[in-house]
This record gives sequence, C-alpha cells and structure tokens, in this order.
Amino acid sequence: MPMASSQQTLEQTKLAMAETNRLFETEVIRNLNFDALDQIYTTDARILPPGEQMISGLSGIKRFWSDLVASANATTGVLTPVDIIPAGDGLVEIGKATLTMAPSGEAPQKLEVKYVVFWRNEDGRWRWHIDIWNQNS
Repeated sequence: MPMASSQQTLEQTKLAMAETNRLFETEVIRNLNFDALDQIYTTDARILPPGEQMISGLSGIKRFWSDLVASANATTGVLTPVDIIPAGDGLVEIGKATLTMAPSGEAPQKLEVKYVVFWRNEDGRWRWHIDIWNQNS
C-alpha cells in the first residue's frame, strides 16, 4: 500500500511541475510577463546558459530572460519533459524545449535544446532551482 501513496504523490508532483512549466511557456515567453519568473525559479536559483557565465538570483535571471526573449523576438516556447528522477530534497527533470524566434527582418526559426532542471519545493510550490541547457546541433 505505501507504494500507491508514493506513486500518487509523485504523480501530483509531476502535475505541479507541469503547471510551472506551462507558466514559463505562457506568461514568460508568450505574454512577456517576466515577473512570473518569481513563481518559476527559487529565490536563490542559478541558471547556466550556453556560452554565458552562471547567473545567480532572480534579478539576474529576469534580466537574462527579458534580454533573450527581446533580442530573439521569441514568440513561443514548448517544454517537453523526458524523465523525472527523485534526487535528495528535490527532483531532476531531463527534457527537450523548442523556442520559436523571429529576429527582426527574418523568417521565424525554431531553436531546439535539451535541458536539465533541478527542482525544489519552495513555499509550497515546485520551482526550478538549477537550470542548464544547450542547443542541439
């Protein structure tokens, strides 16, 4: 019987994680609401973008995403989890993402990446704590 309870808890957690990912797709990318990142990342989160220095804390993360979305003229982002693995006090998500961009004067392009996010529960919400990704070639 404990297995069913544990499995049910993991399924509820996966639904909460999917909601956070949806918030990123809709509010951050589509609606340009960068304050929504407060609900997506932990307060002491870090991101490790490709070709960039590590960025720590919400203000730097908001600046990064705001600059990236504006410069790429990103219009949609789709996150697709591939695997979710329990890890200590959090979870590791391995996934794929597609960002649609339309840089000024160019036809829309799709950027495909793979990512790893370490999730932590903060203030009763599952949030991204460490976020790293790189582009597919």
